[in-house]
Amino acid sequence: MTTPRNIAQRFGSVSTLEGGGFPVRRPFPTADLAFADPFMLLDHMGPKDWPPGEALGAPPHPHRGFQTVTYLLQGKFEHKDSAGHSGKLGPGDVQWMNAGSGAVHSELPEAEFKRQGGVLEGIQLWVNLPASAKMSEPSYQEFPKEQLPELTWPHAWARLIAGSLEGQQSPIQTTTPIFYAHVKLEAGADLSLPLDAELTGYLYILHGQGRFGAELWNGEAGDWLVMGPGDEVALTAEEPCELLMLGAVPLNEPVARYGPFVMNSKSEIMQAIEDYESGKMGRIEP
Repeated sequence: MTTPRNIAQRFGSVSTLEGGGFPVRRPFPTADLAFADPFMLLDHMGPKDWPPGEALGAPPHPHRGFQTVTYLLQGKFEHKDSAGHSGKLGPGDVQWMNAGSGAVHSELPEAEFKRQGGVLEGIQLWVNLPASAKMSEPSYQEFPKEQLPELTWPHAWARLIAGSLEGQQSPIQTTTPIFYAHVKLEAGADLSLPLDAELTGYLYILHGQGRFGAELWNGEAGDWLVMGPGDEVALTAEEPCELLMLGAVPLNEPVARYGPFVMNSKSEIMQAIEDYESGKMGRIEP
């Protein structure tokens, strides 16, 4: 028998500017919610229709101690890092970067896209690393949408970014157990999806609104919903609704964070700052 999950908590988002000054909607970290272990940040960029020549991104900046997951919904991005790696992302593509011991990278609108202008929308999720992996070698996983499993049901669709769902397995390898799916529901959709009972479950509403969980809590765009225990998630949409469904095993370790660094102690943060400023994390060549 399955056990439906309730919605235990709901948090709204704040609107802020990030990177070079592009707008994001952020459910955490905020004054109300510091993080959702092991997820340390979720930024929903846009959607924003940029005039020609004006689109903004994130110029070179460092990271240490966690992983950044970039999932593009609309537009085109290009990225570079201090190890000489570079690439491009289009709608539906994913980059899963393990910053580990330290990397400098940039994420900017693709040159031709910036010249022409257009709509940019994407998600950046920060996934904390356990203490044993924080100083691991930086690495990357990049997958175009064609290599990510897609599932369909009556009036519903999902792209699987991490984990497994109904016999499908994402090619992305995670350090700790992670589930991540992008789900679209048509008006009138009524869908129940499995989520491993060992995972703490979350929903982030991208667009529209619906009713979620065993008690059918209302949720709307910008809401971050924390699920209770169980192994099944009910999703109901009375109008078109788009959401992210996430799950993870909490690390339950001390967290020390400062800007782009997430470690376990203040001394480790100070060391990260020193290493970055001395050039030990490298730099991006023009």
